[in-house]
Amino acid sequence: MGEWTPSWTEREHAAAVGAVREAIGRGDVYQVNVVGHAGAPYRGDPAPALRRVAELPGARYGGVLAGRGWALATASPETLVEVRDGRVITRPIKGTRPATALGRRELLASAKERAEHVMIVDLERNDLARLPGVGPVTVDELFAVRRWVNLWQAESVVSAPITGDLDLADLLRAVCPGGSVTGAPKRAALAEIDALEPVGRGVSMGAVGWIGPDHIDLGLSIRTVAVDGTRVHAWAGGGITWDSDPAAEVAEAAAKAAPIRAALAGPCPDRLLPPSW
Repeated sequence: MGEWTPSWTEREHAAAVGAVREAIGRGDVYQVNVVGHAGAPYRGDPAPALRRVAELPGARYGGVLAGRGWALATASPETLVEVRDGRVITRPIKGTRPATALGRRELLASAKERAEHVMIVDLERNDLARLPGVGPVTVDELFAVRRWVNLWQAESVVSAPITGDLDLADLLRAVCPGGSVTGAPKRAALAEIDALEPVGRGVSMGAVGWIGPDHIDLGLSIRTVAVDGTRVHAWAGGGITWDSDPAAEVAEAAAKAAPIRAALAGPCPDRLLPPSW
C-alpha cells in the first residue's frame, strides 16, 4: 500500500461540521451524518488485507465480497434491518468513545451523545411505523454500550411485529439509507450531505448481508473498504448536532478509520487508535 490521500483536509472536514451547525441553527435539520473518504494505491493481492479487516473484533457483519476487478470487506457492527421470528428489527448505533473505563463513563454521561442517539432512534421508529404489514413499534433496548475493536459505541434495538404482508421492496425503501448515516429529517439531511461531501460514498453506508425466504439480515456497510484493482477506498464520519465540536468530530472519524487502516497495513495493535485519542 502507498500513502492515504483524503478527499478533504481536516480543516475542510471541520468546516463541513460548522456548515451543518449553521443549517441546524436555521432550522433546516436536527442532525446530519458527515462522512469523509480516503484512498491509497496498492499492488499485489489484496485478499489477505481484506480478510484482516473482516476479522476485526466486534463485527456483527464481517466478511469479504469479490467480483471481477473489485472486492469489499466489511467489519460492520450495525444492523440496518433484520426480519426474524415474525419481527422487523433495526439496531442503530450512534455515539462513540475510546474503549477505556473513562471512555465508557464519558459515553454514558454525555448529554450530547444521548440526544444525538435518541434522534436517530426516533427516526428509525418512524421508518418502521410507515411500513404496511407491521404492528406497533417498540424500543426494546436504548443506549446500550457495545465494543467494536478499541471503541465503545451506543446501540439501541427497535422492532415491530409483522402483522400482514410485508414486501421486501417496501421494507428496503423504508429503511434505506440508514438513519444513523444520514440524519434527521432524513430527506433534508441527504440534501446537506449532497452539498457538503466531496465524493460519493460508494459501497459504504449501504447494506450487506443475507436475504432468504423467511429471514433477512442486512448490516449497514460502515467500517467497510473497497478495492478496484489499483486503489483501496475507505470512509468514516459521524453525526453532527448543534453541540458538536468540529475538532472532536474530526478526531472521532479518525478513530473509526484507524482500526481499518491498521488491519489493511498488517497486524499492529498499537496503531488501532490515533494519538489524539
